[in-house]
Amino acid sequence: MARLLQPFGWLIGQIAAHSWRTARPYSAKLKVVCIGNFTAGGTGKTPLAIEVAAMLRELGGKPTFLSRGYGGSKRGPHRVNPATDSAAIVGDEPLLLARAAPTYIARDRAAGAKAIEADVAGGRLEATVIIMDDGLQNPALAKDLTLAVVDGRRGFGNGHVLPAGPLRAPLAMQMTRVDAIIVNGHGPISSELSQYFAGPILQTAVEAATDVAWIKARPLVAFAGIGNPRRFFDLVRSLGGEVAAEMPFADHQPLGEADAARILATAHAHGADIITTEKDFVRLNGATGNRARLLAAAKALPIKLVLPIADRARLDAMLTIALELKRGH
Repeated sequence: MARLLQPFGWLIGQIAAHSWRTARPYSAKLKVVCIGNFTAGGTGKTPLAIEVAAMLRELGGKPTFLSRGYGGSKRGPHRVNPATDSAAIVGDEPLLLARAAPTYIARDRAAGAKAIEADVAGGRLEATVIIMDDGLQNPALAKDLTLAVVDGRRGFGNGHVLPAGPLRAPLAMQMTRVDAIIVNGHGPISSELSQYFAGPILQTAVEAATDVAWIKARPLVAFAGIGNPRRFFDLVRSLGGEVAAEMPFADHQPLGEADAARILATAHAHGADIITTEKDFVRLNGATGNRARLLAAAKALPIKLVLPIADRARLDAMLTIALELKRGH
């Protein structure tokens, strides 16, 4: 199947190359740190973006997130209000980001940056750095620092471009747009990356962000609608959880009434508690019926990315340079 789809992948690669060659990216008045990935599917961008925001604040920066708002109906530019906006309107990831720093969504990233600048100029926002979430393949906005997250276990899959494989564009082309690579979790790709990339390669791992003693109390039914549900199920088990049933859904998938009823019934049958990701949890906000019952019964597992001391120091140095210099890509 991958061979049959390769011509389509080649075409997508050519479209991406043409887009990059002909783009005239907008150079924002604020610094821009981009966090993206080479492949479709979850790699840990959101927790890394939140960690980078915390590091920028420690350096004296004032970060603001800029997201596409995938999964939401609003095109933007729009400043996310976590108290009133729902995932159906702005997407699930912006709701999580908005807990950590002011967050804007915009399908047109240049327009989003201009909206942030206008709010800064009008005294409605204090910001010095834009963290562009999932913008590696988007040439509309010039970047001062670009970080790419790679799943340590899955790597680049079969190495083909969508739809023949998981890559969003040819790997060699994407590598030229990246300043550093963050490997999330250990796996074979960690030792292979230096063959493709001469820049800094940093390691990170996912940990629970809060006390998780409750995970060991009862059997668990785990459900996840993220890019890589297996990562979540494995994390729950690594924390001592007894997973009686795994219930994966598509990335960003809004649960229907039947889905919620099935999860609740499965938990009842196993005498189990229900555990899910923060993204899946926020997608249930404002729910009614079975989805409201699921929201009341489920518990979210907050996570964070942790870098070794040496790698954190290297990332800290790169962020410091990004705050001081205006390079643009």
